[in-house]
Amino acid sequence: MVAMASMASHFRTRAMDLCYLAVMFCAFLIPSFAELQRIEHPIKSDGSLSFLVVGDWGRKGFYNQSEVAFQMGRIGEKLDIDFVISTGDNFYDNGLKGVYDPAFRESFTKIYTAKSLQKRWYSVLGNHDYRGDAVAQLSPLIRSIDKRWICLRSFVLKTEIVEFIFVDTTPFVDTYFTEPDHNYDWRDVEPRRTYLANLLKDLESALRRSPAKWKIVVGHHAIRSVGHHGDTPELIKFLLPILKANNVDLYINGHDHCLEHIASLDSGRKFMMCLKCSSIQYLTSGGGSKAWRGDIKPYDNQGLKFFYDGQGFMSLKMTETGAVIAFYDVFGKVLHKLKISKQLHSAI
Repeated sequence: MVAMASMASHFRTRAMDLCYLAVMFCAFLIPSFAELQRIEHPIKSDGSLSFLVVGDWGRKGFYNQSEVAFQMGRIGEKLDIDFVISTGDNFYDNGLKGVYDPAFRESFTKIYTAKSLQKRWYSVLGNHDYRGDAVAQLSPLIRSIDKRWICLRSFVLKTEIVEFIFVDTTPFVDTYFTEPDHNYDWRDVEPRRTYLANLLKDLESALRRSPAKWKIVVGHHAIRSVGHHGDTPELIKFLLPILKANNVDLYINGHDHCLEHIASLDSGRKFMMCLKCSSIQYLTSGGGSKAWRGDIKPYDNQGLKFFYDGQGFMSLKMTETGAVIAFYDVFGKVLHKLKISKQLHSAI
């Protein structure tokens, strides 16, 4: 009887711990009638917002991950960043094995140690994350290991001047459901058709209802890219029309292990009140560790503004009326910079 009572007490304690962690995680979420969960983040007192973007990084410090992390810390301090965005493929080669996989600390907590990087990390899953225990990265329990980590399949990050919609792009890609060489964790995704239909509906609803000055969509896979993987046909077919119809300003991704900037064909046109026109800037930040693929696909020279087949990351500083975007290499050198004016809705 004593043993049974002790066991019951243990399970009650464990259950209370789990409930506490779940409540703490959900404290970040804002109740909403939309299906996508919403998280709020404050802007600075001067009305600006600064953040870094890095993708395809989790290699326990190898392949220059530690060097990129060091430069992120330096630039993060200079810009006084508010948070970091991860574009997925957070842990190589096959995601995490579970919530308490040492790889989480070895590839994240022990690598991104700079004071400026001790902010929230808003993350999406990549295809390599789905090769492991994808649910582990989404678990509120992982925040007990490192409170910076916030990863959901798809969600809305709301600020006073920018609204970010993070989209789970991996389930869109047909080949992942047929390739024999890898196993994927499709829990909570299958049946796939229903999952994608609901996701597209929720994305369209979130964008249509958004009153934000800026709309940014973040996913792992590229819509447009000249890198190794190139364009993602499924996203061009299903995702891009929604982004264009709802005047999305930036689409940010990883997947290709490079840095690049591609402008949509009408981005160079200056127009004041053209709601039907689209001027999406496609920004790839997938150089968090292993890079140098050595291949580039042919592309319209007018659309391709910048491509770097190496390691690095990206920064954005935004106000209500403008944005400054910069790409950095592994030494912290600025490789490419662009400015976007909200009044003209065009890239300079």
